[in-house]
Amino acid sequence: MATAKTLPGGWRKKHQKATTVLRAEHALVENLFRRFEMAHTPTGKKQIVAEICTELSAHARVEEDIFYPEVKAALRDHRLIHEAEVEHQSLKELIAQLKNLSPDDQFYNLKVKVLGDCLKHHVKEEHFEMLPEADQANLDMVYLGARMTAYKAALLDSGAF
Repeated sequence: MATAKTLPGGWRKKHQKATTVLRAEHALVENLFRRFEMAHTPTGKKQIVAEICTELSAHARVEEDIFYPEVKAALRDHRLIHEAEVEHQSLKELIAQLKNLSPDDQFYNLKVKVLGDCLKHHVKEEHFEMLPEADQANLDMVYLGARMTAYKAALLDSGAF
């Protein structure tokens, strides 16, 4: 695995801090939820929900496999990480349910709303508690951001979601 010392020169200019990457991904998914609210056809809704599910699933894997372990190792208080992991489990359960529902199902729109509400709560805690603490930790956040970006791209390319 490449490390910050083995990457080609100038790589830092091409990458963002891990916390910046996460904030951008949160904004992307929030925009997808806004698009869902404006969608009027079952086909349009289903397509947007598929994008939401893919983005959230990949995002959660990146956080769980790379970001959370690094932050957990750097911080003394693991409460925020443990809480985020529990919230991820709830999000995953809703995503699994949505993947098995048709937009015509009576609970489809409600499940999307609940997923969005859960995500808003999760994002709020990350933005105002975890990410500021992570930024203060003794971590190379640009290198961590580069790893996370590459991992997410590989996950999406694999079609795992």
